[in-house]
Amino acid sequence: MSITAAPRPKSAAPSPPLKDALDHARASAQELHGALSDAAAKRGGAIRADLEAIPAKAKALADSLGHSLGAQNAAAKKSLGEAVTYLEATSKHAGEAIRASGHAAENSVQCAISNARASVQKISEAVAARREAAATPSPKK
Repeated sequence: MSITAAPRPKSAAPSPPLKDALDHARASAQELHGALSDAAAKRGGAIRADLEAIPAKAKALADSLGHSLGAQNAAAKKSLGEAVTYLEATSKHAGEAIRASGHAAENSVQCAISNARASVQKISEAVAARREAAATPSPKK
């Protein structure tokens, strides 16, 4: 899963438009959810190796969303704020799963999966709010 882009040469095109940034964030959140679901299907030590990268990925995505909040309409801001909260919880629960064992680890993984799924939903709501705002003509002054 790639949350952060590689450095671009100075001659590269300008940063992607906001639409692409939110779509990229949603895809990254979906990948995070998929990685957690795949890890949960494994047993033993294999799950720990997969989980070790999850907290950092969730934090990076939450930070990215936090930086884009200012450029959003009110409905999208609310959804993205909630997505950030869910991503922070995902990171916390994945970290707990790494440190725990047995039933406690399984519960933490399930909580992380649930929070990752909720973050995808909230980002999707932000994308929908952005599309709705773009489709609604602004009143003339």
